[in-house]
Parts: sequence; C-alpha cells; structure tokens
Amino acid sequence: MSLPVAAERLCQLTRDAGRAALPWWQHNPEVITKADDSPVTAADLAANQVIMDGLHALTPEIPVLSEEAADVPLDQRQHWDRFWLVDPLDGTKEFIAGSEEFTVNIALIEHGQVRFGLVGVPARDTLYWGGAGLGSWRQQGSDAPQPIHCRAPSMPLRIVASRRHTSPEQEALLDRLQQAHGTELAGVGSSLKFCVLAEGAADLYPRFAPTSQWDTAAAQAVLEGAGGRVLGLDGERFTYPHRADWLNPHFIATGQPDDALLRLLLG
Repeated sequence: MSLPVAAERLCQLTRDAGRAALPWWQHNPEVITKADDSPVTAADLAANQVIMDGLHALTPEIPVLSEEAADVPLDQRQHWDRFWLVDPLDGTKEFIAGSEEFTVNIALIEHGQVRFGLVGVPARDTLYWGGAGLGSWRQQGSDAPQPIHCRAPSMPLRIVASRRHTSPEQEALLDRLQQAHGTELAGVGSSLKFCVLAEGAADLYPRFAPTSQWDTAAAQAVLEGAGGRVLGLDGERFTYPHRADWLNPHFIATGQPDDALLRLLLG
C-alpha cells in the first residue's frame, strides 16, 4: 500500500466513521459497561463497523485490530508484521458527557512501530493525519489541509493532561517542572492531547496513568510527523509490540524539547 495514494481514502474513511457516531452525541446514548469496566455505546459500534468495513475493502491483505474487535489471540497476532490499530471512539466518557473532545483513531503499525495515523474530531469537523518522516496536516471541514508543526518549548511550559486520570508519579513530575520552568496546565480529553502539541499550541503531555495501544498510536504518528516525540521512560521511541494485553507503559509526549528539558523529564 502506498500511503500518499491511500491517504485521501483513509481521510474519508475517518470522516465517515465520525459521522456514523454523531447521531448519538448529546442525545443520552445507552451505555454498556464492558468487562474491563470501560463504557461502550452504539456510537462506538457504529463507527467501528464503518472502519472495519472500509479498511477490509481498502487493504484486504492487512489485518485490523480494533478496541471493539480485539479478541484476536496473541499466537495469531504475533505473526502480524503489519496491521491497522483502531480506536473507533476514543474518549467515550467525553462523548457521553456531551464534550466535543472525542476522536476517531486509525494507525498503521509496522514491525512494532507506528508508521502513519489519522485522528478525526467529529464534533469539530476536524481531521489530523501524518507520520514520522511524512509530515502532518490538519483539515477543518472542506478547507484546504494545512501543514502543522510543533513549537520549541515556551516558558512557562504549557502542559496538556487528562481531566480524568493522573497518578502520584505524574504529579511529582509536574511539581519538578513547575519549580524549574513554571507551568500552565490545560485539561484536554482523548488523543487530542497529542494533536494540541502537534499544532504548536502546547509543549508537553506526560502520561503516568493507564492507556491502551489504540489510545495513542494514531496520535503519536501525527505528533511525530509534526516534529514531536513520544518517549518511554527509558528515553526510547514509544513502540507497539505484540503483548498478551493492550496496556501501554508510561510515556512522555513532547513538542521540540531541548536537551536540558529532556534530562529533567527523564531523569
């Protein structure tokens, strides 16, 4: 599959999935609690069906792993060199609450690395896409796509964080950053946190609380295409190896950090 050739079709598929979810937004959707205690709605399932059908038609040779279709045994998945990793509705709690900050995430994983990703924001009619070495773009409605770029760190640091999830380790890092540089905190939902960094509106997104692989891969691609980085706490690029579960380790997403900031983040 040639990404430049397929990108337009993938963008349209992401938009279509978002439109499939919108009829339930701000209409008190029925909520089902899954075995892992996370919520799912008819909107998640509708978006998932659009994406699964679309990807199978576009790239029948590439398997698809979605949050809503994740019952693929490890002994089968571990032979996948390349696969689509999908969250049809990231930020379901935001969606249920009537917030605009929910997204559609589609990522292409190759040999454990994210190569390309798309993040749709249906309630804002906005789409982000890109990948490391490919560049990143944002499109609002039918306007022409605009390239996006991370910014060099500003002082005070503008930090985006989850409104719902934190940890003592994350709070300790925020305290260190406040003492060293000063900070401004902005609460942002779903994978939009990465996109805010990618478009140069913030500097840092630390995550020391649980996420799953489908929560992060697509938006990591967008951020990396814009010049940013997503690092594990070992300082290495964040990866997506096959594992028995889907949980990510902790990570730090950045715009364009200097060496001193990286030492503070990872020290």
